[in-house]
Amino acid sequence: MLYHLFRYLHLQWDFPGGGLFQYLSFRSALAIIIALVIAMLFGKRIIRLLQRRQIGEVVRNLDLEGQKQKQGTPTMGGIIILLAILVPVLLVGDLANVYIWLMIITAVWLGAIGFLDDYIKVIRKNKKGLHGWFKVFGQIGLGVIVAATMFFCEDIKICEPATKTTPNAREVVVERNKEKEIRYLCDVKTTQTTIPFVKENEFDYEWLSPWGGAAGKVVGWLLYSIIVIFIIIAVSNSANLTDGMDGMASGISIIIGTTLGILAYLSGNSIYADYLNIMYIPYSGELVVFMAAFIGALVGFLWYNSYPAQVFMGDTGSLAIGGIVAVFAIVIRKELLIPVLCGIFFVESLSVIVQTFYFRYTRWRYGEGRRVFKMAPLHHHFQKPGNAGIVALIQKPRQPLPEAKIVTRFWIITVLLAVITIVTLKVR
Repeated sequence: MLYHLFRYLHLQWDFPGGGLFQYLSFRSALAIIIALVIAMLFGKRIIRLLQRRQIGEVVRNLDLEGQKQKQGTPTMGGIIILLAILVPVLLVGDLANVYIWLMIITAVWLGAIGFLDDYIKVIRKNKKGLHGWFKVFGQIGLGVIVAATMFFCEDIKICEPATKTTPNAREVVVERNKEKEIRYLCDVKTTQTTIPFVKENEFDYEWLSPWGGAAGKVVGWLLYSIIVIFIIIAVSNSANLTDGMDGMASGISIIIGTTLGILAYLSGNSIYADYLNIMYIPYSGELVVFMAAFIGALVGFLWYNSYPAQVFMGDTGSLAIGGIVAVFAIVIRKELLIPVLCGIFFVESLSVIVQTFYFRYTRWRYGEGRRVFKMAPLHHHFQKPGNAGIVALIQKPRQPLPEAKIVTRFWIITVLLAVITIVTLKVR
């Protein structure tokens, strides 16, 4: 809103300072500050409101150190995160940008599903919460919206090198080493994405279709939709599983968000995209404003969520965070980097799958279920002592680690994964 207001004032009356809002860097900085202030100032009030309404976490007895102290800690703190994201984006973001609206819809959509789950668990006192299939259907619905928008919206294109004779080619002057060079670019409607660690690193989902022409495009869209739905379900649920320790999911998401923001800025800038020889995505640079608000909101929330936590984000926050990360990666066409960048999310989810599969297999095979980890998700494995009456293939570490140490080490691993993700821009 402020972006459009000051843009109008600047164009009509050359309003002093109005031109600042045309700079992506200024609006991103403003988004981070506004989000941080909202999360820290209003966060305390929301926590008190949750305490008065006795909206507290019901903790299962898992025999973990410090677990009893968490009983009754206010949950549904994801409301703080969503509020701190949406307000600055609506204020300083370009609301005519389709990418911004996709991210707003994602945050609200999955935030609402998570809120409903928390409401059933905490207020209705139903420990099962929202049925898993309802969550999946909601995530599928979002996936269809994202895939349809990416496939059919004419504003969503990538820019490819062209020749002077290419239809709809436009002339661009590029300056390198003080020498000007004329190049030709052409906007293309495609489902291309980026493959890491490969020299010719662009892949089109339409290539998966065995047919060509109109039928090939339809099949290509269906395959693309299935992949988008799978990514959204996988990442949002993985973020939900990772939210099991004070500050872990929020801290990891800050690092992931910062990396995705850098990738969006580079992909949305024709000069940097040309220099790095990566896919140029017009208008995607505006996503940096959204990601700045996302980072500011999580930093502000971490003020209250760090150990010992004063509030938990609940499914309201974790599902929304995972969905935002997934959709953001999809729209900047870096979704195949998710297993690297979101390595902690991936491993946490994988640990649950492996534990469940192995337990069921051994129960069928030997009549008694056995475990791979002392406990799943993986972060709880490190909280359990080795050989403490738990039959598991992996017993190390023998001594349980403090929660704060586990969280910090997971943050450090995520930083390393983020560096590797950035390095993929040049290592091919």
